[in-house]
Amino acid sequence: MRFRDSLVTALRSLAANKLRSALTMLGIIIGVAAVIGLMSIGRGVEASITSALEGLGTNAIYVIPQTPGSTGFGGLTGSAPTLSLEDAEALADPSRVRAVASVAPMSSSYADVIAGGESVTTTITGTTPAYMGAMGYTLTSGQFISERNVRHRDSVVVLGDKTARDLFDGEDPVGEKIKIKGRRFTVIGVLEAKGGAMMGISQDEMVLVPITTFHVRLFTQRTANGEDAVQTIIVEVTSAEAVNSTILDIEEVLREQHNLDPGDEDDFAVISQEQILGTVQEVTGVLTLLLGAIAGISLLVGGIGIMNIMLVSVTERTREIGIRKAVGAKRRDILLQFLLESAVISLVGSAVGVAVGVVIARLISRFSIAGGMVTAVVSPDVIGLAISVAIVIGLVSGIYPALRAARLNPIDALHYG
Repeated sequence: MRFRDSLVTALRSLAANKLRSALTMLGIIIGVAAVIGLMSIGRGVEASITSALEGLGTNAIYVIPQTPGSTGFGGLTGSAPTLSLEDAEALADPSRVRAVASVAPMSSSYADVIAGGESVTTTITGTTPAYMGAMGYTLTSGQFISERNVRHRDSVVVLGDKTARDLFDGEDPVGEKIKIKGRRFTVIGVLEAKGGAMMGISQDEMVLVPITTFHVRLFTQRTANGEDAVQTIIVEVTSAEAVNSTILDIEEVLREQHNLDPGDEDDFAVISQEQILGTVQEVTGVLTLLLGAIAGISLLVGGIGIMNIMLVSVTERTREIGIRKAVGAKRRDILLQFLLESAVISLVGSAVGVAVGVVIARLISRFSIAGGMVTAVVSPDVIGLAISVAIVIGLVSGIYPALRAARLNPIDALHYG
């Protein structure tokens, strides 16, 4: 029997049991849609964070407290405050750290921000004038925090674009008053929308205050020596080529600042933009694969459903198989017909699953918890992977029923039932 005839016979068999065929395809449809949807979310998270980090350029170095004796990023979480404003001032000294363009210390916390009848919970970040350049922000109105604001601990704030829109409904808030932890602050500027998100947190959803005001009026945190602590020091380097040498300078200066002896472990970590980007891509890549593997379980369940239905079909059509063999059909003809039936179920189910998965990804992007900041990225390799795995599972699931049908003895088959 020719391949075309086998395919036509398989299609007619599936068409004769439309509901059962549709229900069998449903497992593959759900599996493919789940794989595409979840892996696209993982890719979207990676793309969003990568875009946000790349927007800062390659010349940024981050200094963060670290538990002495720990290595890598594992020791950063929960570390005691060890960095201070004095450390940031030392790093800004060009005679001690070569090729430094700017140094921006910063500390952040969450609080409710109230303006009139509106209230939002957002990130409050204390920093200095260097922050705007180091993080790549620009202003749409007003002015940024000045050195005078820092020296005098002024009660002034600069709002992120989204925060300004949430609190003032699109009106220019410069000169208006807001309340943070019961204290009144004057809005002096609004940042231009930057877009993107870091770990689901919008880069446009923030309130910036002078770092001295942050420590004195809002969130007091000190080092073991009683100095005002900072969570991060961002060092902007004059060129990407100078990053490695600047890291060595920073380590030398901070060890001197912290009075560390040659054998003592660092109580800080110096991380380049490239290191952060590489780690983020590695973590999000593992997350994407994990989400795909979890979704792949539903594909496996769909394959089991195909095998179950094909076995039922073999049992129901035993006499038909016996008649076909009696009139000259060969074992390979029976085998090919049942394999084609499982392949058609997998292929059609995959096609529908791709369409459903793309729709799901777009809906997630539009109505995500992060307010649509994380866009699910549907890439061709994800679609190809989902379809390939679905077809392979479908064929593998159809092999045993097909072999069972092909091996039936024609005499026994004719007497069945």
